[in-house]
Amino acid sequence: MEITPNMTPEHYVDQLVQEDEALRNIRAAIVAEGMPEVSVAHPYGKLLTFLIEVSGAEQVLEIGALGGYSGLCMARGLGAEGRIVSLELKKTYALLAHKHMEDNGYGDRVEYRVGPAVDSLKALQEEGRAFDFFFIDADKENYPVYLEYAIALAKPGAIIAGDNCFLRGRTLNTDKNGPAVQAMRRFNEMIATDPRLVSTLLPAYDGLALARVK
Repeated sequence: MEITPNMTPEHYVDQLVQEDEALRNIRAAIVAEGMPEVSVAHPYGKLLTFLIEVSGAEQVLEIGALGGYSGLCMARGLGAEGRIVSLELKKTYALLAHKHMEDNGYGDRVEYRVGPAVDSLKALQEEGRAFDFFFIDADKENYPVYLEYAIALAKPGAIIAGDNCFLRGRTLNTDKNGPAVQAMRRFNEMIATDPRLVSTLLPAYDGLALARVK
């Protein structure tokens, strides 16, 4: 690999941590369908695989499926008994995500629930469900709500990951104070200070919050 002048750490990692064909195909399909190009950064996708594998998580809750990129990354870390419940607002997105999971041999490992995530989270709570791992990557205005639900639905020791903590720099810009920015600032503060959690925030790419439920 050639190191170039003024190379950023992210660019350096991008060259070392390569996406495979299956993940590249998902990104291409998202573009082709005109969907937002907001899948998790691929090194963080690898981190999701790693965290699920080393933690032994068997019950995973994904909030925000999009085209299935993060779903595939997480499925790759699951053991034989592992399953994912994925919440997605739009049926077309859930269908595309499920197709990609099926194409890669994980179609029977994931359950999609379509509709507002808060409604699905309420239903999961009423059903008495509990999870070992959470990935939050959906509408930013509800991130604080999603975090509270994740803690409520967590098994002891569960891991919570939340993407896009910086909102492409808007979180750090005092001139930006829209609802999504304010919600993300609140989420970051909550995950960093909540006494129920042990947490950190990774500053590369668009920011990834990580916490473990005590």
